[in-house]
Amino acid sequence: MTTLHLLSLLSVLLNGALIWYLIRLLRKFMFISTALADLFLTIKAFQIFVNSVYGMDSYHGEPIIQELVLKIQDVGEEMEMFREIFEYNLDYELEEELNGIENAPQEENA
Repeated sequence: MTTLHLLSLLSVLLNGALIWYLIRLLRKFMFISTALADLFLTIKAFQIFVNSVYGMDSYHGEPIIQELVLKIQDVGEEMEMFREIFEYNLDYELEEELNGIENAPQEENA
């Protein structure tokens, strides 16, 4: 009977340790998720800013800014892949606002 009690106690302790470890992992996952969601929105805002600078008459056609626009688009596409994984903490209102800003100059030029 004491062996059964010892195994039960060992099982409870092991399960407790595993639950504690799982909670720590989930907290880290939520932190990473929040950080990547913020990074995605920051990159999107920067992409809009670079596009607006490139659209200015004094900077339009500048090869360095054009290269910057292409590079930030590549970064945005990479972040879009992570967005699908970590979209639980994304601020959808801010994203909609950024989408509205991004689409506004295109609608004015059309």
